[in-house]
Amino acid sequence: MKNALRNCLSLMALSTPAIATAQDVGGGGKLLLTSGISTLEGASGGGLTPWAVIAGNGTRDAIGAQASATVAELNDYDFRAASVAVGFRDRVEVSYARQILDTNWVGGALGLGNDYKFDQDVWGAKLKLAGDMIYGPEFLPAIAVGVQYKKSLDGAVVRAVGAADDEGMDYYASATKLFLRWSLLANVTVRATKANQMGLLGHGGDGGDRHRIEAEGSMAYQFSRKFVIGTEYRTKPDNLGIAREDDWWDAFAAYSLNRNLTATLAYADLGSVATVPGQRGVLFQLQGGF
Repeated sequence: MKNALRNCLSLMALSTPAIATAQDVGGGGKLLLTSGISTLEGASGGGLTPWAVIAGNGTRDAIGAQASATVAELNDYDFRAASVAVGFRDRVEVSYARQILDTNWVGGALGLGNDYKFDQDVWGAKLKLAGDMIYGPEFLPAIAVGVQYKKSLDGAVVRAVGAADDEGMDYYASATKLFLRWSLLANVTVRATKANQMGLLGHGGDGGDRHRIEAEGSMAYQFSRKFVIGTEYRTKPDNLGIAREDDWWDAFAAYSLNRNLTATLAYADLGSVATVPGQRGVLFQLQGGF
């Protein structure tokens, strides 16, 4: 009986304007998919950009967490990421991600050796300042600020290709809202960064060594409590003279297998990466959370 009532409340929240608070949902935690997935850098949100949501299923009276594994197969590169994020009382999030970019044949062409791998650690923190993605006034979004410390594990190599530093900080602010009457999610993120290819190729370079303001956005349509499709766009700095960097975009579909497991499939276009243009391919992520 309790499970049936809980499911009924979730369905009502997605089909009518919400007038309850997150606490009213009860012990079931957040509604499915409303904590987002893990970004490539570990924060909760979309695949490419963070949202103003906190990791895990815990509401404001609980602690939640999520962990993910991400695989991307591009035309000439392979990308892997593993991440974990913990959310405290739906207010504060801390995250960590290890990223690996396998250069395949490109490494040999660059003199690094075939299958040379760029590795990076990303440590993140996020604070939700105001609002809620679902509840409260319809046009008042959740608003959050975050920071990411990025450290390349290939310092000598990234400096050799022109980076000014092998570590750096990103700062961002996000606003996110799920408009229940249209089943539509919108997110806008503004990021200050000088990271080259997310930091995998270091920070700054001969094209600039200062933080630049970049814009990121997400739009998603929720077909049901368990299934959502959407698209993202992320502008990028272009600091390395030898390696042009393009904006990124993707189209994704996420499905909640159950309350604790989410699978995401995306088509991503990353443009030129480390001197090689046309880097497009498929991304898959499996995420567990509680």
